[in-house]
Amino acid sequence: MAMTAPQARSDAASKARHTPVRQERPMANPGIDRIKPHMVLPDASTRKTDPILLNSNESAYGPSPAARAAAQSAVDAIERYIEAPGRFLIPALAARYRLDPERIAIGFGSDDLIARLARAYLAPGDELIRTANGYLKVPNYAYASGASVISVPDAEFVPSVDAMLAALTPRTRVVYVANPENPAGTYISGAEIDRLHAQLPAHVLLVLDCAYEEYVTAADYAPATTLVEEAQNVVVTRTFSKAHGLAGARVGWAYGPPEIVDILSRIGVTFPMTSPSLAAALAALEDRGHVDEVCRRNADERARLSQGLAAMGLKVTPSQTNFVLVHFPGPAHSAAGAERFLAKRGILIRRFAAPAFSGALRITLGLPEQNAACLAALDAFLKPPPDAAKGRPG
Repeated sequence: MAMTAPQARSDAASKARHTPVRQERPMANPGIDRIKPHMVLPDASTRKTDPILLNSNESAYGPSPAARAAAQSAVDAIERYIEAPGRFLIPALAARYRLDPERIAIGFGSDDLIARLARAYLAPGDELIRTANGYLKVPNYAYASGASVISVPDAEFVPSVDAMLAALTPRTRVVYVANPENPAGTYISGAEIDRLHAQLPAHVLLVLDCAYEEYVTAADYAPATTLVEEAQNVVVTRTFSKAHGLAGARVGWAYGPPEIVDILSRIGVTFPMTSPSLAAALAALEDRGHVDEVCRRNADERARLSQGLAAMGLKVTPSQTNFVLVHFPGPAHSAAGAERFLAKRGILIRRFAAPAFSGALRITLGLPEQNAACLAALDAFLKPPPDAAKGRPG
């Protein structure tokens, strides 16, 4: 039977709907196009063979000797997967920090867990709120999920609770705060975290990235584990990469409501930890004295480096971490110029692409002699060349 004209048009429309659009290549989610590098890599021509590494917030004091030995021993069975490593690490974390094991998830560093939270709780059209000068990697996780990022102003690099609350919309699904912050090293008090949470809608997830918590000495800082246990929409992430000295092992953990922890575990990879990493983390938890000593030395060196930089006339953002953010006057003494000057002398520090950091460098705390070398190099950078000094009128 011949089709009528309306039937033919309907049939053609149906075929068009079900015929895939021909593309020249596979296309990734469009939000990924918004992901840009957030760190400025040093010029390779300035690299020395044995540099002083003050660029990635690693612990200059390394891991506990027991953790190093445990990792080396675990290599003997490296051909085997560690099945369900959480059955070993989660009880150890719960015992060490007196936490509910049902609220703990583990991953490849805290970044892995933050990325999983973004995958689980952000979709196209959703919004993540963050402070504009906070951890520069987090927006990328939102973009990968097709979500938007609302970056709110801060107060001299200190996160603003009022600005975050003012940015809430019906599309807000996640509010992210690094406490302390990176790359500025600032923090907000426990009372301010409580105030932020109290005014969030119940469906909005508050993510508190506390990677540097061990280094904090401020009296009004408060761990958020109690808040997690009282609420259904708060997750805290932690890591072994900093004070425990296990950056290369990539071990992180999260503390949150059991329902969220279950989701984090379900969307993780099948074998979420290497055997040397697990062994090192378990041994590191046992050696409390090592972490205590690292944090004591860190506080001393943080004060010494900050005071030395300030004595040169440089502005230093007060830090509660194992790094400091130092600001350069430019253009004669710019941050980019200081970075190149240091790199030529074998000292690597970190510069960032974000405009707010164009005049600043982040310096990770090293050993005392490394920090002294950095200060001496910066002092030389800031001083006028001998010829300029001779040419000054007497």
